[in-house]
Amino acid sequence: MSSSDGANESSDAARRRRRRSNTLLLVLAIGFLVFGAAAGALYYALQPVTLRIAVGPPGSDDHKVIQATAGAFASESRTVRLSLITTDGAVEALALLGAGKADLAVGRGDLEMPTDAQSVAIVRKNFVVLWAPSGLADKSSKKKPAPKIQEIADLAGHRVGVIGLTPANVALMRVILSASGVEADKVVETQFGTDQIEELARDPTLDAFMAVGPLDSKITSDAIAATARSRGEPKFLAIEASEAIALKQPRYESEEVPPSIFNANPAWPDDKVETISVSHLIMARKALSETTAAAFFRQLFAVRQAIAREVPGAAHITKPDTEKDAELPVHRGAAAVIDGTERTFLDRYGDYFWFALLSLSGIGSAGAWLRHYLNRDERDENTSHRNRILAMVSRVRTAESNQRLLAMQREVDAIICETLECYDDGAIEEEELSAFGLVLELFNHAIVERRAALQAITLEPARGHNLTSR
Repeated sequence: MSSSDGANESSDAARRRRRRSNTLLLVLAIGFLVFGAAAGALYYALQPVTLRIAVGPPGSDDHKVIQATAGAFASESRTVRLSLITTDGAVEALALLGAGKADLAVGRGDLEMPTDAQSVAIVRKNFVVLWAPSGLADKSSKKKPAPKIQEIADLAGHRVGVIGLTPANVALMRVILSASGVEADKVVETQFGTDQIEELARDPTLDAFMAVGPLDSKITSDAIAATARSRGEPKFLAIEASEAIALKQPRYESEEVPPSIFNANPAWPDDKVETISVSHLIMARKALSETTAAAFFRQLFAVRQAIAREVPGAAHITKPDTEKDAELPVHRGAAAVIDGTERTFLDRYGDYFWFALLSLSGIGSAGAWLRHYLNRDERDENTSHRNRILAMVSRVRTAESNQRLLAMQREVDAIICETLECYDDGAIEEEELSAFGLVLELFNHAIVERRAALQAITLEPARGHNLTSR
């Protein structure tokens, strides 16, 4: 082999090494890229989801409960956090939900809801309490005063003081009047703010009063006590049409006010009173992720007792009834947790895992093909080296000196080194290395046989010379 041939082969080998090095760097770069993408996706997946929740008005029970809930969510490492949007009331909160500017909203069940709104939890249940004053007792008479209004039917032609400035309370009053056979236009409703209880109690033009709130509401209890001081003992009015109202309008429920709930002595009321209730709900859009809704529901009930110590109203948070054929359906995420049908991690993402495995398999096959394609020159060269060694076998058998054999061995040694480098780099497979080994074994046998033959030729003249000298 000439020096120029050796130089060319050394140059080719150097180029091959550089190519293998570049291929390795490319594979490492792709690996780091994939790892970085996976790490980024994992980091994103583990970030808490922030839900915008609209609630109002400021200072209301609903606002206090949601504010405390948001604080509890933020103070612990949880999957859902809340961002409060304070509104002027439930109507505005629901409007923001319908416009997609909020993910959740607290609204009263008898308000107009967005078309795709679904309930997630009940914040509180408000009971309608209607009562009429009996009048102050005459100190000169032992006779107990009798209230002018004994039942809802007697409200016609009278004025009713309604606690709360929301139009929903007046609308609810009219529903009750209509169901009780009273023309709503014959009753005048006057609304008072929750901070106007004393003014309501002292208004002599009012013949009855209405409050809508939880049974343990301080506002309702204070209003009953204030009217009792100013106008005499309360006469609680039963809504006897409560079941009919609930059947016709499922957003209301038929309920009973238990005796002595507002006062023990004297008992207010002295017996159970039939009434209706309406719920304040946390509503979500139907498009909200099932997983996110379920996570929010679980977290809400996990912190309920803790926030109830800070805001007593949180104790009223309850689960919606998924069995009932309600007008407002329960969000599928909350319903799954309530009914115990929540899908597991594998149920939700099993298809994605299978798809990922198939994708990885495809990527692996593509990578193997790419490696096979990029190493085509090394495989061709390995085949060429094998053929060169096979050709050397023929030359070995006709070599005329050990120096020639040694030169061919050195050439084969260089081929072996290069072949092993290719194998270590993954350029050739084990099967190809095995085939190379068979050719190498044939070459070695030929070397051994030729050296023995050359040694025999060298010894033959010496043996003949010894015989002649004898």
